[in-house]
Amino acid sequence: MSTDFWAGYFSGAVGILVGNPLDIVKLRLQAGKTATSGAIPQRNAALAAGAAAPVLGYGALNALLFVSYNRSESALQKALFPEKSLVATWLAGAAGGLATWVISAPTELIKCCAQISISHDSSWRVVRKIWQTEGLRGFYVGGFVTAVRDSVGYGFYFWSYELANNYWPFMTQEEAHPMRNEAPKIMVCGGFAGVITWASVFPLDTIKTRLQVQQSDFQSEASPSTRGLRTGNSHGSKRLGSSEIARNLFREGGLTIFFRGLTVCSIRAFIVNAAQWAAYEWLMMEFSQGYKKKDSLNPN
Repeated sequence: MSTDFWAGYFSGAVGILVGNPLDIVKLRLQAGKTATSGAIPQRNAALAAGAAAPVLGYGALNALLFVSYNRSESALQKALFPEKSLVATWLAGAAGGLATWVISAPTELIKCCAQISISHDSSWRVVRKIWQTEGLRGFYVGGFVTAVRDSVGYGFYFWSYELANNYWPFMTQEEAHPMRNEAPKIMVCGGFAGVITWASVFPLDTIKTRLQVQQSDFQSEASPSTRGLRTGNSHGSKRLGSSEIARNLFREGGLTIFFRGLTVCSIRAFIVNAAQWAAYEWLMMEFSQGYKKKDSLNPN
């Protein structure tokens, strides 16, 4: 397989390992719980809750994302954009994000259910429960919202990373160890891209989270927007759709509820994506012959 596939895979795994504890806080805030960082059980297992599925799933997702992005950007530049362009970057990122849907939807669902579980179910136990109650279809609850979130979000992800690189104020001279010079730039630009990405899609992510934690066997307490729901196959009641979830969220807390957890998420996004981009760029520089940072883009 190509170098960008494996660089994407390992950088995705690194990002999940770095960011999982804060991701638990973010998810519980979105899910309508009163939990804060102090309310999370003080044990090592809690900090790793739901990490197994994302490490495997997001490694594959990140690999697919970077391969799809690189190929899409190359095709767009050949067909429509003869010069480097941030428009091409955004479109390629959106295409790459959409391509990850088949992996991201079930991975997100498993992660959410494991992180919200009062019995501290492992990712594998969550998989078995969903398969037994709803089969393959159960892994794609919230799939449409996840696909839209990923397409829009990853468009802004690559766009903001390239924009930050284009306007980086501290230019360095080429040396024998380019990564040593580039590391601060890569980490800051990667962290910035992560924050911009989540800010652009956070309301969609909140709706997605509420949709997916309707797997009520995993919930510790029902929020007003999901109270009384049961999974269709195991309990026979109807699951709310995304529009119903959105309306109930608005009634529950107005517009601000759609951004609950954004501060925690932004901190996590900066740390995770700084580490993730540093890992990706280092692996590409080390193992991809002739790889170098992209030329400056036209900020279209």
